[in-house]
Amino acid sequence: RTYSGTETEGQLLNSFVQYFGDSLGRKIKRMPLIEETVLPGNSLLTLPVVIIGNGPSGICLSYLLSGYRPYLSPEAIHPNPILHTKLEEARHLSIVDQDLEYLSEGLEGRSSNPVAVLFDTLLHPDADFGYDYPPVLHWKLEQHNYIPHIVLGKGPPGGAWHSMEGSMLTISFGDWMELPGLSFKEWAASKRRNIKSDRVMPEEIARYYKHYVKVMGLQKNFRDNVYITSVSRLYREKDDEGRSQQNEDISTQHLEMEDGQKSLIKRNWEVRGYQRATDGSHVPFCLFAENVALATGTFDSPGRLQVEGEDFPFVLHSMSDFGAAISKGKLRGKADPVLIVGAGLTAADAVLCACNNNIPVVHVFRRRVTDTSLIFKQLPKKLYPEYHKVYHMMCTQSHTVDSNQHSTYTSFPEHKVLSFKPEMKCVLQSASGLKKILKFSVALVLIGSHPNLFFLKDQGHSIGHHSNQPITCKGNPIEIDPYTYECTKEANLFALGPLVGDNFVRFLKGGALGIARCLAIRQKKKHELIEGGDGGGDGVP
Repeated sequence: RTYSGTETEGQLLNSFVQYFGDSLGRKIKRMPLIEETVLPGNSLLTLPVVIIGNGPSGICLSYLLSGYRPYLSPEAIHPNPILHTKLEEARHLSIVDQDLEYLSEGLEGRSSNPVAVLFDTLLHPDADFGYDYPPVLHWKLEQHNYIPHIVLGKGPPGGAWHSMEGSMLTISFGDWMELPGLSFKEWAASKRRNIKSDRVMPEEIARYYKHYVKVMGLQKNFRDNVYITSVSRLYREKDDEGRSQQNEDISTQHLEMEDGQKSLIKRNWEVRGYQRATDGSHVPFCLFAENVALATGTFDSPGRLQVEGEDFPFVLHSMSDFGAAISKGKLRGKADPVLIVGAGLTAADAVLCACNNNIPVVHVFRRRVTDTSLIFKQLPKKLYPEYHKVYHMMCTQSHTVDSNQHSTYTSFPEHKVLSFKPEMKCVLQSASGLKKILKFSVALVLIGSHPNLFFLKDQGHSIGHHSNQPITCKGNPIEIDPYTYECTKEANLFALGPLVGDNFVRFLKGGALGIARCLAIRQKKKHELIEGGDGGGDGVP
Protein backbone atom coordinates (compact mmCIF):
# COMPACT_ATOMS: atom_id res chain seq x y z
CA ARG A 1 0.00 0.00 0.00
CA THR A 2 1.29 3.47 -0.89
CA TYR A 3 -0.66 5.26 1.84
CA SER A 4 1.64 7.93 3.19
CA GLY A 5 0.56 8.26 6.81
CA THR A 6 -1.62 10.35 9.10
CA GLU A 7 -0.47 13.70 7.74
CA THR A 8 -1.76 12.92 4.24
CA GLU A 9 -4.96 11.47 5.62
CA GLY A 10 -5.43 14.58 7.71
CA GLN A 11 -5.09 16.81 4.67
CA LEU A 12 -7.73 14.82 2.81
CA LEU A 13 -9.95 14.70 5.89
CA ASN A 14 -9.76 18.48 6.31
CA SER A 15 -10.77 19.04 2.69
CA PHE A 16 -14.01 17.15 3.38
CA VAL A 17 -14.67 18.61 6.82
CA GLN A 18 -14.06 22.19 5.67
CA TYR A 19 -17.44 22.30 3.98
CA PHE A 20 -19.48 19.51 5.53
CA GLY A 21 -18.63 20.62 9.04
CA ASP A 22 -20.58 23.81 8.41
CA SER A 23 -23.44 21.98 6.70
CA LEU A 24 -24.03 19.25 9.26
CA GLY A 25 -22.90 20.97 12.46
CA ARG A 26 -21.94 19.03 15.53
CA LYS A 27 -22.96 15.75 13.99
CA ILE A 28 -19.41 15.38 12.68
CA LYS A 29 -16.98 13.85 15.14
CA ARG A 30 -14.48 13.02 12.44
CA MET A 31 -14.87 12.40 8.75
CA PRO A 32 -15.09 8.78 7.63
CA LEU A 33 -11.69 8.69 5.95
CA ILE A 34 -9.91 5.65 7.27
CA GLU A 35 -7.55 2.86 6.36
CA GLU A 36 -9.40 0.02 4.66
CA THR A 37 -8.36 -2.29 7.50
CA VAL A 38 -10.24 -0.20 10.06
CA LEU A 39 -13.80 -1.23 10.83
CA PRO A 40 -16.60 1.34 10.66
CA GLY A 41 -17.95 2.68 13.91
CA ASN A 42 -20.97 4.63 15.07
CA SER A 43 -18.93 7.82 15.43
CA LEU A 44 -18.52 8.15 11.66
CA LEU A 45 -20.73 10.49 9.67
CA THR A 46 -23.33 9.30 7.21
CA LEU A 47 -23.77 11.76 4.33
CA PRO A 48 -27.24 12.15 2.84
CA VAL A 49 -25.97 11.61 -0.73
CA VAL A 50 -22.79 10.35 -2.38
CA ILE A 51 -22.71 10.81 -6.17
CA ILE A 52 -20.31 8.55 -8.07
CA GLY A 53 -19.28 10.18 -11.34
CA ASN A 54 -18.58 13.84 -12.10
CA GLY A 55 -19.71 14.06 -15.72
CA PRO A 56 -22.78 16.07 -16.79
CA SER A 57 -25.10 13.68 -14.90
CA GLY A 58 -23.31 14.17 -11.59
CA ILE A 59 -22.88 17.90 -12.16
CA CYS A 60 -26.56 18.46 -12.90
CA LEU A 61 -27.63 16.44 -9.87
CA SER A 62 -25.26 18.45 -7.65
CA TYR A 63 -26.77 21.67 -9.07
CA LEU A 64 -30.28 20.66 -7.99
CA LEU A 65 -29.20 19.24 -4.63
CA SER A 66 -27.40 22.53 -3.95
CA GLY A 67 -30.78 24.24 -3.81
CA TYR A 68 -31.25 25.57 -7.34
CA ARG A 69 -34.92 25.40 -8.27
CA PRO A 70 -36.63 25.83 -11.68
CA TYR A 71 -39.81 27.91 -11.94
CA LEU A 72 -42.01 28.73 -14.89
CA SER A 73 -40.85 32.09 -16.24
CA PRO A 74 -43.47 34.88 -15.91
CA GLU A 75 -43.50 35.64 -19.65
CA ALA A 76 -43.10 32.06 -20.85
CA ILE A 77 -45.67 30.26 -22.98
CA HIS A 78 -44.87 26.64 -23.75
CA PRO A 79 -45.79 25.63 -27.33
CA ASN A 80 -47.56 22.55 -25.96
CA PRO A 81 -50.88 24.04 -24.75
CA ILE A 82 -51.80 21.08 -22.55
CA LEU A 83 -48.45 21.13 -20.76
CA HIS A 84 -48.60 24.91 -20.43
CA THR A 85 -52.01 24.70 -18.76
CA LYS A 86 -50.60 22.21 -16.25
CA LEU A 87 -47.63 24.48 -15.56
CA GLU A 88 -49.92 27.46 -14.97
CA GLU A 89 -51.88 25.51 -12.36
CA ALA A 90 -48.89 25.54 -10.00
CA ARG A 91 -46.88 28.50 -11.25
CA HIS A 92 -45.96 29.42 -7.65
CA LEU A 93 -44.22 26.05 -7.13
CA SER A 94 -40.87 25.00 -8.50
CA ILE A 95 -40.90 22.05 -10.91
CA VAL A 96 -39.08 20.01 -8.23
CA ASP A 97 -42.11 20.46 -5.96
CA GLN A 98 -44.70 19.40 -8.54
CA ASP A 99 -46.11 16.04 -9.58
CA LEU A 100 -43.72 14.91 -12.31
CA GLU A 101 -45.93 12.03 -13.37
CA TYR A 102 -48.82 14.44 -13.95
CA LEU A 103 -46.66 16.92 -15.88
CA SER A 104 -45.04 14.30 -18.11
CA GLU A 105 -48.24 12.44 -18.96
CA GLY A 106 -48.82 12.34 -22.71
CA LEU A 107 -45.44 13.78 -23.70
CA GLU A 108 -43.38 12.08 -26.39
CA GLY A 109 -39.67 12.34 -27.13
CA ARG A 110 -36.48 10.49 -27.89
CA SER A 111 -36.08 9.06 -24.39
CA SER A 112 -37.94 6.17 -22.83
CA ASN A 113 -37.87 7.94 -19.46
CA PRO A 114 -40.87 10.30 -19.09
CA VAL A 115 -39.20 12.78 -16.72
CA ALA A 116 -36.29 13.09 -19.16
CA VAL A 117 -38.74 14.03 -21.91
CA LEU A 118 -40.51 16.49 -19.60
CA PHE A 119 -37.38 18.33 -18.49
CA ASP A 120 -36.04 18.40 -22.04
CA THR A 121 -39.18 20.02 -23.42
CA LEU A 122 -39.06 22.62 -20.64
CA LEU A 123 -35.43 23.45 -21.41
CA HIS A 124 -35.61 23.00 -25.22
CA PRO A 125 -39.26 23.30 -26.32
CA ASP A 126 -39.99 21.47 -29.60
CA ALA A 127 -36.26 20.98 -30.26
CA ASP A 128 -36.89 17.80 -32.26
CA PHE A 129 -39.01 19.81 -34.69
CA GLY A 130 -36.09 22.10 -35.47
CA TYR A 131 -37.18 25.04 -33.32
CA ASP A 132 -34.77 27.04 -31.18
CA TYR A 133 -37.20 28.28 -28.54
CA PRO A 134 -35.72 29.57 -25.27
CA PRO A 135 -36.32 27.61 -22.03
CA VAL A 136 -39.61 28.32 -20.29
CA LEU A 137 -37.87 28.08 -16.91
CA HIS A 138 -35.90 30.47 -14.75
CA TRP A 139 -33.76 29.40 -11.81
CA LYS A 140 -33.62 30.49 -8.18
CA LEU A 141 -31.06 29.49 -5.54
CA GLU A 142 -32.95 28.48 -2.41
CA GLN A 143 -30.40 27.72 0.30
CA HIS A 144 -32.92 25.99 2.55
CA ASN A 145 -33.34 23.27 -0.11
CA TYR A 146 -29.67 22.33 0.02
CA ILE A 147 -29.07 18.60 0.62
CA PRO A 148 -25.48 17.81 1.73
CA HIS A 149 -23.73 15.65 -0.86
CA ILE A 150 -20.39 14.90 -2.38
CA VAL A 151 -19.47 14.17 -6.01
CA LEU A 152 -16.59 11.77 -6.60
CA GLY A 153 -14.82 11.58 -9.98
CA LYS A 154 -11.63 10.19 -11.46
CA GLY A 155 -10.68 13.41 -13.24
CA PRO A 156 -11.81 17.05 -13.34
CA PRO A 157 -15.55 17.89 -13.50
CA GLY A 158 -16.83 16.90 -16.92
CA GLY A 159 -16.02 13.23 -16.70
CA ALA A 160 -15.30 11.38 -19.93
CA TRP A 161 -15.58 14.60 -21.98
CA HIS A 162 -12.01 15.39 -20.95
CA SER A 163 -10.70 12.22 -22.59
CA MET A 164 -12.75 12.08 -25.79
CA GLU A 165 -11.10 12.35 -29.18
CA GLY A 166 -10.72 16.07 -29.76
CA SER A 167 -10.75 16.21 -33.55
CA MET A 168 -14.41 15.29 -34.02
CA LEU A 169 -17.54 17.38 -33.64
CA THR A 170 -20.13 16.40 -31.05
CA ILE A 171 -23.21 14.65 -32.38
CA SER A 172 -25.48 17.07 -30.49
CA PHE A 173 -25.74 20.81 -30.89
CA GLY A 174 -23.80 22.90 -28.40
CA ASP A 175 -27.06 24.17 -26.90
CA TRP A 176 -28.17 20.60 -26.23
CA MET A 177 -24.95 19.91 -24.31
CA GLU A 178 -25.48 22.79 -21.88
CA LEU A 179 -26.55 22.42 -18.28
CA PRO A 180 -29.30 24.41 -16.52
CA GLY A 181 -28.69 28.07 -15.77
CA LEU A 182 -25.69 28.71 -18.05
CA SER A 183 -26.10 29.20 -21.79
CA PHE A 184 -23.35 27.48 -23.74
CA LYS A 185 -23.45 30.14 -26.46
CA GLU A 186 -23.10 32.95 -23.93
CA TRP A 187 -20.24 31.14 -22.21
CA ALA A 188 -18.48 30.58 -25.54
CA ALA A 189 -18.91 34.25 -26.45
CA SER A 190 -17.54 35.36 -23.08
CA LYS A 191 -14.45 33.22 -23.70
CA ARG A 192 -14.16 34.79 -27.15
CA ARG A 193 -14.35 31.37 -28.73
CA ASN A 194 -15.20 31.30 -32.41
CA ILE A 195 -18.05 28.80 -32.64
CA LYS A 196 -18.35 28.24 -36.38
CA SER A 197 -21.34 25.92 -36.22
CA ASP A 198 -23.99 24.67 -33.81
CA ARG A 199 -21.90 21.55 -33.25
CA VAL A 200 -18.73 21.88 -31.22
CA MET A 201 -15.57 20.03 -30.25
CA PRO A 202 -15.57 17.78 -27.15
CA GLU A 203 -12.80 19.83 -25.52
CA GLU A 204 -15.07 22.90 -25.67
CA ILE A 205 -17.78 20.97 -23.84
CA ALA A 206 -15.26 19.70 -21.27
CA ARG A 207 -14.11 23.25 -20.52
CA TYR A 208 -17.72 24.42 -20.26
CA TYR A 209 -18.56 21.71 -17.68
CA LYS A 210 -15.49 22.51 -15.61
CA HIS A 211 -16.36 26.22 -15.67
CA TYR A 212 -19.99 25.45 -14.83
CA VAL A 213 -19.05 23.77 -11.55
CA LYS A 214 -17.00 26.81 -10.57
CA VAL A 215 -19.40 29.57 -11.60
CA MET A 216 -22.37 27.84 -9.97
CA GLY A 217 -20.50 27.49 -6.70
CA LEU A 218 -20.58 23.71 -6.74
CA GLN A 219 -16.84 23.05 -6.42
CA LYS A 220 -17.07 22.59 -2.64
CA ASN A 221 -19.03 19.39 -3.31
CA PHE A 222 -16.56 17.93 -5.81
CA ARG A 223 -13.51 15.74 -5.23
CA ASP A 224 -11.25 14.83 -8.18
CA ASN A 225 -8.77 11.98 -8.65
CA VAL A 226 -11.02 9.66 -6.65
CA TYR A 227 -11.30 5.96 -7.49
CA ILE A 228 -14.09 3.86 -6.01
CA THR A 229 -13.22 0.29 -5.02
CA SER A 230 -16.47 -0.85 -3.39
CA VAL A 231 -20.01 0.28 -2.67
CA SER A 232 -21.81 -2.04 -0.30
CA ARG A 233 -24.68 -2.12 2.15
CA LEU A 234 -24.21 -1.86 5.90
CA TYR A 235 -26.58 -3.97 7.88
CA ARG A 236 -28.10 -3.89 11.32
CA GLU A 237 -29.05 -6.93 13.30
CA LYS A 238 -32.25 -7.13 15.35
CA ASP A 239 -32.11 -8.34 18.94
CA ASP A 240 -34.75 -10.57 20.51
CA GLU A 241 -37.01 -7.58 21.21
CA GLY A 242 -36.85 -6.31 17.62
CA ARG A 243 -34.49 -3.42 18.32
CA SER A 244 -31.64 -2.69 15.91
CA GLN A 245 -28.07 -3.17 17.05
CA GLN A 246 -24.89 -2.19 15.23
CA ASN A 247 -23.15 -5.13 13.63
CA GLU A 248 -19.66 -3.82 13.03
CA ASP A 249 -18.30 -6.17 10.40
CA ILE A 250 -20.68 -8.33 8.44
CA SER A 251 -19.36 -9.38 5.06
CA THR A 252 -21.70 -10.17 2.19
CA GLN A 253 -20.64 -13.80 2.38
CA HIS A 254 -21.44 -13.95 6.09
CA LEU A 255 -24.86 -12.47 5.45
CA GLU A 256 -25.64 -15.12 2.88
CA MET A 257 -24.47 -17.88 5.22
CA GLU A 258 -26.65 -16.56 8.02
CA ASP A 259 -29.69 -16.06 5.78
CA GLY A 260 -32.72 -17.52 7.47
CA GLN A 261 -30.99 -17.78 10.83
CA LYS A 262 -30.95 -14.08 11.74
CA SER A 263 -33.28 -11.26 10.80
CA LEU A 264 -31.25 -8.52 9.12
CA ILE A 265 -32.47 -5.19 7.78
CA LYS A 266 -30.52 -3.04 5.38
CA ARG A 267 -28.92 0.14 6.61
CA ASN A 268 -26.88 2.79 4.76
CA TRP A 269 -24.20 2.50 2.10
CA GLU A 270 -20.48 2.17 2.66
CA VAL A 271 -18.33 3.70 -0.09
CA ARG A 272 -14.65 2.78 -0.14
CA GLY A 273 -11.88 3.89 -2.45
CA TYR A 274 -8.78 6.02 -2.63
CA GLN A 275 -7.78 9.47 -3.76
CA ARG A 276 -4.64 9.78 -5.86
CA ALA A 277 -2.36 12.45 -4.43
CA THR A 278 -0.13 14.75 -6.50
CA ASP A 279 2.89 12.60 -5.67
CA GLY A 280 1.13 9.51 -7.02
CA SER A 281 0.40 7.97 -3.65
CA HIS A 282 -3.02 6.54 -2.82
CA VAL A 283 -4.95 7.87 0.18
CA PRO A 284 -7.69 5.37 1.11
CA PHE A 285 -11.03 6.53 2.46
CA CYS A 286 -14.38 5.24 3.60
CA LEU A 287 -17.61 7.24 3.39
CA PHE A 288 -21.07 6.34 4.59
CA ALA A 289 -24.18 7.46 2.76
CA GLU A 290 -27.92 7.32 3.20
CA ASN A 291 -28.23 7.36 -0.60
CA VAL A 292 -25.87 6.63 -3.46
CA ALA A 293 -26.41 8.00 -6.99
CA LEU A 294 -24.65 6.25 -9.87
CA ALA A 295 -23.65 8.74 -12.58
CA THR A 296 -20.67 6.92 -14.07
CA GLY A 297 -21.70 6.88 -17.73
CA THR A 298 -20.72 4.06 -20.07
CA PHE A 299 -17.22 4.92 -21.30
CA ASP A 300 -15.38 2.67 -18.85
CA SER A 301 -15.06 -0.55 -20.86
CA PRO A 302 -14.88 -0.69 -24.67
CA GLY A 303 -17.07 -3.36 -26.23
CA ARG A 304 -15.24 -6.50 -27.30
CA LEU A 305 -15.96 -9.08 -30.00
CA GLN A 306 -14.89 -11.95 -27.73
CA VAL A 307 -13.09 -13.72 -30.56
CA GLU A 308 -9.74 -15.47 -30.89
CA GLY A 309 -6.78 -13.12 -31.27
CA GLU A 310 -8.55 -9.99 -30.02
CA ASP A 311 -5.81 -9.41 -27.44
CA PHE A 312 -3.05 -9.05 -30.05
CA PRO A 313 -1.34 -5.63 -29.73
CA PHE A 314 -2.38 -4.67 -33.26
CA VAL A 315 -6.08 -4.95 -32.35
CA LEU A 316 -7.17 -1.60 -30.86
CA HIS A 317 -10.39 -0.67 -29.08
CA SER A 318 -10.40 3.14 -28.87
CA MET A 319 -10.11 6.18 -31.09
CA SER A 320 -7.39 7.60 -28.85
CA ASP A 321 -5.18 4.55 -29.48
CA PHE A 322 -5.83 4.86 -33.21
CA GLY A 323 -5.02 8.57 -33.16
CA ALA A 324 -1.79 7.86 -31.26
CA ALA A 325 -0.76 5.28 -33.84
CA ILE A 326 -1.35 7.80 -36.64
CA SER A 327 0.50 10.64 -34.89
CA LYS A 328 3.49 8.38 -34.24
CA GLY A 329 3.63 7.50 -37.93
CA LYS A 330 3.06 3.79 -37.35
CA LEU A 331 0.64 3.56 -40.31
CA ARG A 332 2.57 5.76 -42.70
CA GLY A 333 3.42 3.99 -45.94
CA LYS A 334 1.52 0.81 -45.03
CA ALA A 335 0.14 -1.01 -48.05
CA ASP A 336 -2.43 -2.99 -46.07
CA PRO A 337 -5.63 -1.21 -45.00
CA VAL A 338 -6.90 -0.44 -41.53
CA LEU A 339 -9.66 -2.83 -40.50
CA ILE A 340 -12.51 -0.96 -38.77
CA VAL A 341 -15.26 -2.99 -37.10
CA GLY A 342 -18.56 -1.33 -36.17
CA ALA A 343 -21.40 0.70 -37.67
CA GLY A 344 -21.87 3.46 -35.11
CA LEU A 345 -20.70 7.05 -35.00
CA THR A 346 -17.34 6.25 -33.41
CA ALA A 347 -16.59 3.79 -36.19
CA ALA A 348 -17.62 6.48 -38.69
CA ASP A 349 -15.24 8.90 -36.95
CA ALA A 350 -12.45 6.34 -37.42
CA VAL A 351 -13.27 6.02 -41.12
CA LEU A 352 -13.14 9.80 -41.53
CA CYS A 353 -9.89 10.00 -39.57
CA ALA A 354 -8.28 7.31 -41.74
CA CYS A 355 -9.50 8.89 -44.98
CA ASN A 356 -8.23 12.31 -43.90
CA ASN A 357 -4.80 10.75 -43.36
CA ASN A 358 -4.84 8.87 -46.71
CA ILE A 359 -5.02 5.48 -45.00
CA PRO A 360 -7.00 2.79 -46.86
CA VAL A 361 -9.94 1.29 -44.95
CA VAL A 362 -11.75 -2.04 -44.82
CA HIS A 363 -15.01 -1.47 -42.93
CA VAL A 364 -16.78 -4.51 -41.44
CA PHE A 365 -20.22 -4.45 -39.80
CA ARG A 366 -22.99 -6.96 -39.13
CA ARG A 367 -26.05 -4.99 -40.22
CA ARG A 368 -27.50 -4.38 -43.64
CA VAL A 369 -26.97 -0.89 -45.00
CA THR A 370 -30.76 -0.56 -45.26
CA ASP A 371 -31.27 -1.36 -41.57
CA THR A 372 -33.54 1.38 -40.19
CA SER A 373 -31.86 1.19 -36.77
CA LEU A 374 -28.55 2.48 -38.14
CA ILE A 375 -27.76 5.81 -36.46
CA PHE A 376 -27.18 7.47 -39.85
CA LYS A 377 -30.88 7.03 -40.62
CA GLN A 378 -31.71 9.28 -37.68
CA LEU A 379 -29.40 12.18 -38.61
CA PRO A 380 -30.48 14.95 -41.00
CA LYS A 381 -28.11 15.17 -43.97
CA LYS A 382 -27.72 18.94 -43.83
CA LEU A 383 -26.65 18.92 -40.19
CA TYR A 384 -24.35 15.88 -40.35
CA PRO A 385 -22.80 15.84 -43.84
CA GLU A 386 -19.62 14.03 -42.78
CA TYR A 387 -21.51 11.07 -41.32
CA HIS A 388 -23.71 10.81 -44.40
CA LYS A 389 -20.55 10.78 -46.48
CA VAL A 390 -19.46 7.67 -44.58
CA TYR A 391 -22.92 6.12 -44.91
CA HIS A 392 -22.86 6.77 -48.65
CA MET A 393 -19.53 4.93 -48.91
CA MET A 394 -20.91 2.07 -46.80
CA CYS A 395 -23.75 1.68 -49.30
CA THR A 396 -21.93 2.24 -52.60
CA GLN A 397 -18.40 0.95 -52.05
CA SER A 398 -19.14 -2.59 -50.97
CA HIS A 399 -16.79 -5.51 -51.61
CA THR A 400 -19.39 -6.83 -54.09
CA VAL A 401 -18.55 -3.94 -56.42
CA ASP A 402 -15.38 -3.82 -58.53
CA SER A 403 -12.65 -3.11 -55.93
CA ASN A 404 -10.57 -1.11 -58.42
CA GLN A 405 -13.16 1.64 -58.27
CA HIS A 406 -12.66 2.31 -54.56
CA SER A 407 -9.25 1.13 -53.40
CA THR A 408 -9.20 3.54 -50.46
CA TYR A 409 -12.40 2.26 -48.83
CA THR A 410 -14.27 -1.05 -48.99
CA SER A 411 -17.26 -2.03 -46.87
CA PHE A 412 -18.29 -5.52 -45.80
CA PRO A 413 -21.95 -5.30 -44.74
CA GLU A 414 -23.52 -8.31 -43.00
CA HIS A 415 -20.14 -9.72 -42.00
CA LYS A 416 -18.73 -10.65 -38.62
CA VAL A 417 -15.19 -11.27 -37.41
CA LEU A 418 -14.46 -14.88 -36.51
CA SER A 419 -10.82 -14.46 -35.45
CA PHE A 420 -7.62 -12.45 -35.72
CA LYS A 421 -4.42 -14.25 -36.73
CA PRO A 422 -0.86 -13.42 -35.54
CA GLU A 423 0.28 -12.64 -39.09
CA MET A 424 -2.16 -9.68 -39.02
CA LYS A 425 -4.93 -11.42 -40.87
CA CYS A 426 -8.62 -11.55 -40.08
CA VAL A 427 -11.19 -14.26 -40.79
CA LEU A 428 -14.60 -12.85 -41.75
CA GLN A 429 -17.87 -14.67 -42.22
CA SER A 430 -20.81 -13.40 -44.27
CA ALA A 431 -24.48 -13.82 -43.41
CA SER A 432 -24.63 -16.75 -45.82
CA GLY A 433 -21.74 -18.48 -44.07
CA LEU A 434 -18.98 -17.77 -46.61
CA LYS A 435 -15.57 -17.11 -45.08
CA LYS A 436 -12.94 -14.67 -46.25
CA ILE A 437 -9.41 -13.89 -45.04
CA LEU A 438 -8.18 -10.27 -45.13
CA LYS A 439 -4.77 -8.81 -44.37
CA PHE A 440 -4.59 -5.52 -42.48
CA SER A 441 -2.10 -3.11 -40.88
CA VAL A 442 -4.06 -2.50 -37.68
CA ALA A 443 -7.55 -3.45 -36.52
CA LEU A 444 -9.88 -1.06 -34.73
CA VAL A 445 -12.88 -2.57 -32.92
CA LEU A 446 -15.45 0.16 -32.17
CA ILE A 447 -18.69 -1.54 -31.19
CA GLY A 448 -19.72 0.65 -28.27
CA SER A 449 -18.72 0.71 -24.63
CA HIS A 450 -20.15 -0.54 -21.37
CA PRO A 451 -20.16 0.74 -17.80
CA ASN A 452 -17.80 -0.90 -15.35
CA LEU A 453 -19.71 -1.35 -12.10
CA PHE A 454 -17.14 -3.68 -10.54
CA PHE A 455 -17.48 -1.83 -7.22
CA LEU A 456 -21.07 -3.08 -6.76
CA LYS A 457 -22.05 -6.53 -5.59
CA ASP A 458 -22.01 -8.93 -8.56
CA GLN A 459 -20.83 -5.96 -10.67
CA GLY A 460 -24.37 -4.61 -10.62
CA HIS A 461 -25.76 -7.51 -12.65
CA SER A 462 -28.71 -7.84 -10.26
CA ILE A 463 -30.10 -4.31 -10.80
CA GLY A 464 -30.67 -4.36 -14.57
CA HIS A 465 -33.91 -5.05 -16.42
CA HIS A 466 -32.52 -8.52 -17.12
CA SER A 467 -31.15 -10.02 -13.92
CA ASN A 468 -27.72 -11.64 -13.84
CA GLN A 469 -26.62 -9.88 -17.03
CA PRO A 470 -24.10 -7.03 -17.45
CA ILE A 471 -25.50 -3.49 -17.45
CA THR A 472 -25.53 -1.92 -20.91
CA CYS A 473 -27.04 1.34 -22.09
CA LYS A 474 -29.27 -0.13 -24.78
CA GLY A 475 -29.78 -3.81 -24.04
CA ASN A 476 -29.88 -3.89 -20.25
CA PRO A 477 -29.99 -0.52 -18.49
CA ILE A 478 -30.47 -0.28 -14.74
CA GLU A 479 -34.14 -0.76 -13.87
CA ILE A 480 -35.48 2.34 -12.13
CA ASP A 481 -38.70 3.90 -10.99
CA PRO A 482 -39.52 6.18 -13.96
CA TYR A 483 -40.26 9.21 -11.77
CA THR A 484 -37.74 8.94 -8.91
CA TYR A 485 -34.86 7.14 -10.71
CA GLU A 486 -34.45 4.91 -7.67
CA CYS A 487 -33.39 1.36 -8.51
CA THR A 488 -36.42 -0.88 -8.29
CA LYS A 489 -34.29 -3.74 -6.96
CA GLU A 490 -32.17 -1.76 -4.48
CA ALA A 491 -33.64 0.90 -2.19
CA ASN A 492 -31.68 4.14 -1.69
CA LEU A 493 -29.61 3.47 -4.81
CA PHE A 494 -30.28 5.84 -7.71
CA ALA A 495 -29.00 5.93 -11.28
CA LEU A 496 -29.16 8.42 -14.13
CA GLY A 497 -27.69 9.16 -17.54
CA PRO A 498 -26.44 6.41 -19.87
CA LEU A 499 -26.81 3.83 -17.09
CA VAL A 500 -30.60 4.13 -17.47
CA GLY A 501 -30.60 4.51 -21.26
CA ASP A 502 -30.20 8.29 -21.60
CA ASN A 503 -27.09 8.67 -23.74
CA PHE A 504 -27.67 12.28 -24.72
CA VAL A 505 -26.88 15.12 -22.31
CA ARG A 506 -30.19 16.82 -23.06
CA PHE A 507 -32.05 13.85 -21.54
CA LEU A 508 -29.86 12.91 -18.58
CA LYS A 509 -30.90 16.15 -16.86
CA GLY A 510 -34.33 14.61 -16.25
CA GLY A 511 -32.69 12.01 -14.02
CA ALA A 512 -31.30 14.76 -11.82
CA LEU A 513 -34.77 16.29 -11.57
CA GLY A 514 -36.39 12.99 -10.57
CA ILE A 515 -33.76 12.20 -7.94
CA ALA A 516 -33.79 15.72 -6.51
CA ARG A 517 -37.58 15.63 -6.08
CA CYS A 518 -37.48 12.19 -4.43
CA LEU A 519 -34.75 13.20 -1.95
CA ALA A 520 -36.43 16.55 -1.22
CA ILE A 521 -39.67 14.76 -0.30
CA ARG A 522 -37.82 12.34 1.98
CA GLN A 523 -35.88 15.15 3.65
CA LYS A 524 -39.12 17.04 4.29
CA LYS A 525 -40.64 13.95 5.92
CA LYS A 526 -37.59 13.60 8.17
CA HIS A 527 -37.89 17.20 9.26
CA GLU A 528 -41.57 16.73 10.00
CA LEU A 529 -40.76 13.71 12.18
CA ILE A 530 -38.09 15.64 14.05
CA GLU A 531 -40.34 18.66 14.56
CA GLY A 532 -43.06 16.31 15.76
CA GLY A 533 -40.80 15.11 18.55
CA ASP A 534 -39.89 11.76 17.03
CA GLY A 535 -36.15 12.34 17.10
CA GLY A 536 -35.11 9.12 18.76
CA GLY A 537 -34.71 6.94 15.72
CA ASP A 538 -31.67 4.81 15.08
CA GLY A 539 -30.89 6.15 11.61
CA VAL A 540 -32.18 3.19 9.66
CA PRO A 541 -33.93 4.48 6.51
